[in-house]
Amino acid sequence: MDKIRITGGQRLNGAIPISGAKNAALPLMIASLLTDETLTLTNVPRLSDVTALSRILSNQGVDRTVAGKRIGQSAETGQTISMTARQIVDTCAPYELVSTMRASFWVIAPILARMGEAKVSLPGGCAIGTRPVDLLLMALEKLGAEIVIENGYALARAPKGLKGGEIVFPKVTVGGTHTALMAAVLAQGTTVIENAACEPEVTDLAACLVKMGAKIEGAGTPRIVVTGVARLGGAHHAVLPDRIEAGTYAMAVAMTGGDVLLEGARPELLQSALDVLTRAGVEIDSTNEGIRVRRNGRGLEAVDVDTDPFPGFPTDLQAQFMALMTRAKGTSRIRETIFENRFMHVQELARLGAKIRLDGDVAHVEGVEKLTGAPVMATDLRASVSLVIGGLAAEGDTTINRVYHLDRGFEALEAKLSRCGALVERISS
Repeated sequence: MDKIRITGGQRLNGAIPISGAKNAALPLMIASLLTDETLTLTNVPRLSDVTALSRILSNQGVDRTVAGKRIGQSAETGQTISMTARQIVDTCAPYELVSTMRASFWVIAPILARMGEAKVSLPGGCAIGTRPVDLLLMALEKLGAEIVIENGYALARAPKGLKGGEIVFPKVTVGGTHTALMAAVLAQGTTVIENAACEPEVTDLAACLVKMGAKIEGAGTPRIVVTGVARLGGAHHAVLPDRIEAGTYAMAVAMTGGDVLLEGARPELLQSALDVLTRAGVEIDSTNEGIRVRRNGRGLEAVDVDTDPFPGFPTDLQAQFMALMTRAKGTSRIRETIFENRFMHVQELARLGAKIRLDGDVAHVEGVEKLTGAPVMATDLRASVSLVIGGLAAEGDTTINRVYHLDRGFEALEAKLSRCGALVERISS
């Protein structure tokens, strides 16, 4: 397995282009199963999760073409993918494919909606809690699907097609909302989704589905109304910029000090995180080109946060923010409300010299004078990049093992950081 070695202590200065959002690209790619026409997506990040999902979609019958690079494009500027599912050749998504990535389970919705049946392996993914699929399956049942769990697979049937209905989620679920949307657009009649996720990635999926001919109202609010249509067509759609990547690099700049423009970042997608950084002593400015992040000379102040569904502070930035708070003046309190096992980075940050005490779903982070480089182990995607942030400020060398987690969600991370002055290198096994 590859490793990343960071020599800390370098300020970050320059510009970092923000890639397309992984959490938007994956459901958009899955939406290609809903039509026999071509869906073309631009600004798709080059990530291992995108590659893995492409293999799964190919197994179901999706033909894929990737446009060649154009003048001015690089590995950091995204790619254009055209997908066509003229026929769904296999309604079964097998364990060996689905187990590699959790979001791939969402294929159950478009396959069921289009073919009347689907058999999908229960998912794998990051070790940050159970993240059950019961709410996703509940949504399909509310639309008339018959579902049984057998030998590690979810078997769903709706031989006469899905019917519109009312879906009330007992808690906000992004995956459940994605699933409900993709099922409801081809269901007969009207579907009302209550307590829907308001995340920008949900809004982006809905916008693409509307381009394909779907009738959706209320995306981005807790109540979405979908009027089913007989079929969907093709479309062109640009993946929105990755708010989690933007927030991550903003915290890296806050950690090291310096001045960096996050090119293409949209502040409205992560305003809660930007507000927290401002309270911590970081200068944030929105420009026509993106978001400018600066910290020059001023120390970091401890800030308390609770993770919450959008527009609250994202759980996907919790680990990165915790790394930042290890160098803040005072003690910060970080409460994780979304996932029950998302503090696995704590023991690795402690190896760098962090002082963190856990109390149930709350982490108390006491700021320290310095961090010291050490070998550390990545446990999941966001935990991996929190160790990068810690390593950027630590004295000496930090070696991060199992960086395949990073490759799942961060496009050209070493190149982007190196261009701004960080001493980062990948060590191939």
